[in-house]
Amino acid sequence: MKRSTKFLGGVLTIFLLSLGCQTKNKDAKIDSTAVVKAELPKRPNILWLVTEDMGPYIPPFGDSTIVTPNLSRLAKEGVVYPNLFSTSGVCAPSRAAITTGMYPSSIGANHMRTTSNTEETGLPKYAAIPPLQARMVSELLRMNGYYCSNNYKEDYQFKAPVTAWDESSPYAHWHNRDKGQPFFSIFNFTETHESGLFEPYGYREIETRHYQSGDRNYKWKNYGASQAQNRMAEEDTPIHISKDTKFNIPPYLPDTELVRRDMWKLYNNIAEMDRQVGAVLKQLEDDGLLENTIIIFYGDHGGPLPREKRLIYDTGLNTPMIIRFPNQLHAGTRNDELVSFVDFAPTLLSLIGITPREYMQGQAFLGDHKAKKERKYIHAAADRFDGFTDAIRAVRDIRFKYIRNYRPNQGYYLPVEYRERIPAMQDLLRLRKEGNLDSIQAQWFRSSKDAEELFDCVADPFELHNLAKNPEHAEKLNELRTEMDRWLDAIGDEPNLPEKELIAKLWKGEKTKPITLEPTIVSSKGKITISSKTPGASLGYKIIPKSGTVPKVWTIYQEPFELPREARIVTQAHRIGFEPSEIVEGN
Repeated sequence: MKRSTKFLGGVLTIFLLSLGCQTKNKDAKIDSTAVVKAELPKRPNILWLVTEDMGPYIPPFGDSTIVTPNLSRLAKEGVVYPNLFSTSGVCAPSRAAITTGMYPSSIGANHMRTTSNTEETGLPKYAAIPPLQARMVSELLRMNGYYCSNNYKEDYQFKAPVTAWDESSPYAHWHNRDKGQPFFSIFNFTETHESGLFEPYGYREIETRHYQSGDRNYKWKNYGASQAQNRMAEEDTPIHISKDTKFNIPPYLPDTELVRRDMWKLYNNIAEMDRQVGAVLKQLEDDGLLENTIIIFYGDHGGPLPREKRLIYDTGLNTPMIIRFPNQLHAGTRNDELVSFVDFAPTLLSLIGITPREYMQGQAFLGDHKAKKERKYIHAAADRFDGFTDAIRAVRDIRFKYIRNYRPNQGYYLPVEYRERIPAMQDLLRLRKEGNLDSIQAQWFRSSKDAEELFDCVADPFELHNLAKNPEHAEKLNELRTEMDRWLDAIGDEPNLPEKELIAKLWKGEKTKPITLEPTIVSSKGKITISSKTPGASLGYKIIPKSGTVPKVWTIYQEPFELPREARIVTQAHRIGFEPSEIVEGN
């Protein structure tokens, strides 16, 4: 019997293994050809627990500096994925990849940020524009009956359409869904963000938020205030780790008092994040939903320290992922396959029985529509960060990474003001000025870089020794060079295209940002039809009853519907990357 591409219910049978290269307790190999059929809920809930600026600094990934009881339990009951890679070393482009299933450099989403730094760049504000068929994956789930909530960060390099979420706010929670409705819920934890290393140190009060959300009467003390106002005094900050702990300082950072203090902050922030994750997991368990829910924990890219965030070395791209399946399926195992952020959207659809959209550039690694072959390569890109531009592309297989620098006469280090608020960064700059950095620490500050780089990421995990000119690796260099050319051509990426020309390309030569045309409401034979002349526009509407109470949630228009008697309707059209239309009213 052929499965419908539109989810209609029935038993969801997921072929979760062959989860190739999977091991249990690191030693016992599981036959990668074995296929285990597991019967999951008909429409599983999906919970994403997303932390920021997160390298593999936790026990399930080999770092026992800090205790993380909740993440360690999640790993014990789930599957650890050590080879997840973001498409960029910074958040907004990576989130664009996650929500669209497309590489940011293929849709104009890779310059960080496109709606600010206009004085430095001389460019107008603009947003990424994916193809007209593209939708945020949450909208696709909503179209298939899921309640989709996001708590609370968005940041996709474009404004989310009103159709993207049932709720996106500090109050967003699965508690607010209709009874029995399956949900896709995201909770974002920003304790581990780069700004958590700034001085004065202390968690932002909003981060210790009331996770029994759904109670919209709850009031956050300083919600909406500036970061500085939100910071608590250090003496009020929970201490999860001794300041005297001996930290494994990476070789690209000096062993100084400020660096050790920032390492202490990093691990203390991770421990606090773990506590917050535990609060959400307890709610899920208390609600009796644990065994109906697929839980996915991951970071939005690599670590927060200097020479980590924003770079496309593994320290900037590699982030831990743990997946807990209902009934602890494959508990305590490890899956070594390569996974990219562009794989998240197609995998999410695959897990609920929906065929991934053709425009998506990733592949499903789980579910009914799991790709027949595991991913062989991951790809990444770095362009502008705030007011400073570079052009770098990378491709990595399970062991080697090839980097192509399109501006070799420009150094790797970019003086991004935000990063220079980190005390460790300030120490690096001081020591550089004094001439007291060793040869490894000084690499980042070279005035130029090699046009091509090749690293053995197993033997050289910090990517310090360029093998591109080593004849022993000529075959691997040529393989990855060829793969990069194929990838760039396949996604239409022009790495050194001036940003001004990129904007002209996105706007099709127009001088101003495109605007979604207002929707048209037509009533015929007792049915309401909504349309917009902007191809690819998402259409949201609200039915306002005679009482005048306006619903909080925008419904996605999919087909003609009956309007209740004496009710009226408001509607808005929005294509991603365009300005949304005005709200139109009809009855």
